Amino acid sequence: MICVKRKPLLITVHLSFLLLTASFISCHRKDQNNIHKSIVQVDSVFALIDSSSNSGVSKEKSKLYLAKAEKKTDELNNDSIKLKLFSKISLKYLNLKDSVNFLRTNQETIELSKLSNDSITLAEANWDLASFHRSKASIHEAYLYFSEAQKIYEALHMDYESARMLYNMAVTQSDIKDYTGSEINTIRAIEILKPLEEHKRLYYCYNNLGSITKELKDFDRALDYYATALEYQTKLDFENNYGLSLKNNIGVVYQERGNFEESIPYFEEVLKDKSLKSEKPALYGTALNNLIYSKFKVNNQENLSDQFLEIIKLQDSLGEIKDVSRTHFCFAEYHLSKNDTLNAIFQAKKALGYAKISSNNDRVLESYQLLAKLESSKSSYYNQKYISLNDSLQQAERQVRNKFARIRFETDEFIAENEVLAREKQLWTGVAVSILLLGLMSYIILDQRSKNQKLRFQQQQQAANQEIFNLMLTQKEKLEEGKKIEQKRISEELHDGVLGKMLGARMVLTGLNKRKGNEAEMERKKAINALQEVEKEVRSISHELSHAAYQNIPNFIHSISDLLNTVQTTANFEYNFVYNESFDWDSLNANVKINVYRMIQESLQNCVKHAACKNVIVELSKTDTGFITKIIDDGKGFKTSSRKKGIGLRNISSRIEKIKGTYTINSSRGKGTTVTLQIPLET
Repeated sequence: MICVKRKPLLITVHLSFLLLTASFISCHRKDQNNIHKSIVQVDSVFALIDSSSNSGVSKEKSKLYLAKAEKKTDELNNDSIKLKLFSKISLKYLNLKDSVNFLRTNQETIELSKLSNDSITLAEANWDLASFHRSKASIHEAYLYFSEAQKIYEALHMDYESARMLYNMAVTQSDIKDYTGSEINTIRAIEILKPLEEHKRLYYCYNNLGSITKELKDFDRALDYYATALEYQTKLDFENNYGLSLKNNIGVVYQERGNFEESIPYFEEVLKDKSLKSEKPALYGTALNNLIYSKFKVNNQENLSDQFLEIIKLQDSLGEIKDVSRTHFCFAEYHLSKNDTLNAIFQAKKALGYAKISSNNDRVLESYQLLAKLESSKSSYYNQKYISLNDSLQQAERQVRNKFARIRFETDEFIAENEVLAREKQLWTGVAVSILLLGLMSYIILDQRSKNQKLRFQQQQQAANQEIFNLMLTQKEKLEEGKKIEQKRISEELHDGVLGKMLGARMVLTGLNKRKGNEAEMERKKAINALQEVEKEVRSISHELSHAAYQNIPNFIHSISDLLNTVQTTANFEYNFVYNESFDWDSLNANVKINVYRMIQESLQNCVKHAACKNVIVELSKTDTGFITKIIDDGKGFKTSSRKKGIGLRNISSRIEKIKGTYTINSSRGKGTTVTLQIPLET
């Protein structure tokens, strides 16, 4: 099977959308009304192109639709969209077999492609032009444009398209019997297609190799190639009847080998397909002709004239002129085998006439040979015709093969130039990569130095913070120690001094109480009662002061209390500080205390800056493995999933890692925020 035409251009994104996108990029320079007008214009071009493809529309009507589409495309200002539309219109003209309009629009597409540097559209335009020339039997031109398209696809590393062009080139070469060149290009296509697992294209390639080797009379290799093609046909993931064509080809190989009896089962297997006559009537006619021909070669006694006539009638109705010529030729051989010379000559001349109409030169030569054998009186005439045509064909084929050779030579030169350019590109790429690596190494070294300096600064800052905190704690300790000493001194003074004096006064008054006189007795009693009250109050104060002097109030807790008082003076909120009084908080490692203090400080600053809260709770609680610190506010809250880490949160993350702890932040809008710090303690 031969397949040379490209598929219609698949535009996955509508061109009007591309136009709109391009317009938005430059919207400050274009009026929106013009944009809308352009989109409507592109849509109308698409509608016209689609209308031309409608199966119910006549050929002339389709041409009118395409002419209108072409006119509207000419009015567009966007060259890239204009190019795509022209390519699509050109392909439609090709499908309509409108040579004049196709060649004109194809040339415009090529020129626009070159101006726009659109290599893909240029390759497609060459592909279309090659298909056109092949349909016109312009073999050299077809090969040339297939070759141009293949070079572009190869340069773009579009392997699948490149392989298809190689296959088309191979098929074109086989048309002028350049079988060696055809085999080389087919094998090149196979080497590309195998890694891609393109089973359909591989089927085509091996089928072509089978046809080539059959023409070279290498029948064993032809059968092997057809067998491989049949393997790929079975791997296709869609329903097809390619296998029927292959089996017919295999039968023909046995026919040309002279094994007519072995060929019959293959033709019979093809004709067993009940849908063949309706779906592929041309193949049906060919297979039936091959079967009848093999049967008469095996058994000359059977009358097959009606069957030959039935086949000719079918092929003639289908317009398969080339097949009609072959059937007439086989019918002539049949009459010759029956010694019916008149009918044999009649059928041979029919075969000659149809062969000339279909430009089937091989059949023309075979018909001349047969007629020279049948009409002995004209044998010299037919032999002269045979020699003249054969010589001219050989000369023409030789010239075309020489042209093919020049094209291949130019292609090899092109490949060599590309290799030189590729080496130069590799050299410059190596230089650029070396410079880039050098620059990257320099950047990394400088960046590392900067990071080291920053790290040293942070370490120095951390040490300074630690020292400041230790000094602060020492100062607190000294202050508390002074308070304790003063409290104890006051307690002793009250107990030993004031209380002693009060006791003496009470005793004096007690002595005076022995004096008589009601009035004196009452006054003394009042004085004694008052002194007793003073005594009780002084004793109570003394005990309270003495108890406070020996009570254990940690300095770390005082530091946090002072922090809360300090922050409260600058912000409008109330706070509650809760902590476990049974735990010796001053026994914590100094590094742990300074980091916890700083994290509480950072959390309080966040409460002031962002939360707009009215109440804050700071809680310190002891656990089995360490302690937990919570900072709770009733502020605005936030979505923790959408919030980015600021400097404050990064500082908390950094500090909690230093003391091998973890932290969580629970918050939601309108429900406040809770920061939980979990700090482990070494045993």
